[in-house]
Amino acid sequence: MTGLSRLDPSPSLSKAEAFAAFELDPSYLHLNHGSYGAVPRAVRVAQDRIRAEIERNPTKFYGEVLPAAMRRMAEEVAKRLGGSSDDWVFCENATAAVSSVLHALNLEPGDEILTTSHAYGAVLKAMSLVASRRGAQLKLAAIPAILESEDQVIESIGQAFGPRVRLLIIDHITSGTAAIFPVQRIAALARSAGIPVLVDGAHAPGQIALDVPALDADWYTGNAHKWLFAPRGCGLLWTAPSRQELTRPAVLSHGTDQGYLAAFDWIGTRDPSPWLCFDAAALAHDGFGGAGLMARNKELAELAACELSTALAARVTAPQSMRAAMAAFVLEDFLATDETAAALRHELSARHRIMVPISSFAGRLCFRISAQIYNDVSDYEALATVCRRLFRP
Repeated sequence: MTGLSRLDPSPSLSKAEAFAAFELDPSYLHLNHGSYGAVPRAVRVAQDRIRAEIERNPTKFYGEVLPAAMRRMAEEVAKRLGGSSDDWVFCENATAAVSSVLHALNLEPGDEILTTSHAYGAVLKAMSLVASRRGAQLKLAAIPAILESEDQVIESIGQAFGPRVRLLIIDHITSGTAAIFPVQRIAALARSAGIPVLVDGAHAPGQIALDVPALDADWYTGNAHKWLFAPRGCGLLWTAPSRQELTRPAVLSHGTDQGYLAAFDWIGTRDPSPWLCFDAAALAHDGFGGAGLMARNKELAELAACELSTALAARVTAPQSMRAAMAAFVLEDFLATDETAAALRHELSARHRIMVPISSFAGRLCFRISAQIYNDVSDYEALATVCRRLFRP
């Protein structure tokens, strides 16, 4: 990257060694860690061991081993993300957790669920359907696609408060625009207005440092399978003690009438190995640097943002203080639909073997990149070269 220093994957690993720790196809550039994560080989091996243990004696495992194992993993989550293990439960992903909270709400006709124009699409659809079925309304706080400060987020949300708002769902790190929202300030503002808050932190665990109870929200959900290296299907939900009597999973089973923990810990026969790999994934994160890895990825994403915003003649969606290991760029001169964005994604994948998410945001073309241990500056140089040919011939 012209004029910019290169970053090694870690003080102890070469790029080749870092890449070899995963099972990624080396014929592609992988710049989309944020969407689906990547599982280190060591974590996949740990998951295989758990699955083998289950198959040796399923009856014994599900009846005698699993209940205590789930609570031990919840203790590991609490050590990493804060609070008591009795407040943490597992789910498939953040979307499942959001649905669980939505279905637990006592909504009445005329009530409102509030979120922002940066909310994740699947969460928006869930909110819309639940609201419509109960005669309630989904309300959006309009936040600019390109942010200059946290105050813009605070002001937009505060202006959307009203007497019928029964829940605020706010992203910690937005999916489409890769912006870190000031959730602690937002939660304080909502609390002063008597509005419960669910934080959608799908992208947060492993990308930024977390002390979830200190945020003072009512619910917090995150994915360990994005930035914390867990197998896919390792979602997390923290619920404040005052909200646990109300909160149940969207799928109800034998534990439904036995309280918050029992309801989530057993919702039918399924593969629990992603959850039981949480400790192995967290140790892998430590092995790649832990806090140092998060700082290194943030710095690499900033270097990439500088180069790519120039290559794309685009604007970064948030200032450096509101970004971590992802960055997004809006091409204001390019009108876009979901179809045109999909066509560009396909071209970059099929012709150039670059995996990078492209979407339509507020009617404009939006790119998003991720920075992870297996990336270095040369990856973004390659993307920038292709983008110059595509957008600035």
